[in-house]
Amino acid sequence: MLKLQLSAFLIAVAVVAMGLLAGCHKAAVPLAPSSPPSASAPTTSATPPEQPVAPEKNPPGDIPDSQVFITYTSPAGRYSVEAPEGWARSEHGADVEFTDKFDGEQVALLKQATPPTVSSVQLDQVPALQQHGRAVKIQGVKTKSMPHGNAVIYVVYTSNSAPDPVTAKQIRLDNVTYYYHHQGTLAALTLWAPRGADNADQWKRISESLRWL
Repeated sequence: MLKLQLSAFLIAVAVVAMGLLAGCHKAAVPLAPSSPPSASAPTTSATPPEQPVAPEKNPPGDIPDSQVFITYTSPAGRYSVEAPEGWARSEHGADVEFTDKFDGEQVALLKQATPPTVSSVQLDQVPALQQHGRAVKIQGVKTKSMPHGNAVIYVVYTSNSAPDPVTAKQIRLDNVTYYYHHQGTLAALTLWAPRGADNADQWKRISESLRWL
């Protein structure tokens, strides 16, 4: 009788232990919610979009008619382009940027199998400009014929400058980005200056100077 009672006790202990182990295992498994969150549930408010700043009344940034230009050559990117002499230059692999106060010129390369069209630029490049720029306002996407025979797509837009590191001041900028395609590579040439600056001739010269090597 004692043996039977002892056996029954051991069996009961084993059953309880198995139940505890099973319960521990279930607790370690993350459970999916039984229903999707309510549409009225509170959400974290997004940062308000940056607003365009007012243009300067007498904007600085005109490139002088007497400005001397140099030809910059990128062996890594296999292209050349003209830039104003004396502007600060920074290089990042095949990309390059020239700046002088609120004026600038930049060439950035990316891989793209097919040449751009107005539609493809509106679909791909324009959203990227709006996402990465500051209060970007698109004014148009157009086609331009170049002297060397190829046509390019370009985007005209305005944006805010980055805040001045000392005063935090921003100014409104005029921008234009030209897209050149060659053997699976897309070059984006961007020019910018304070809104209203008179750089039409200088920007025309720079945009027509880009050559593939």
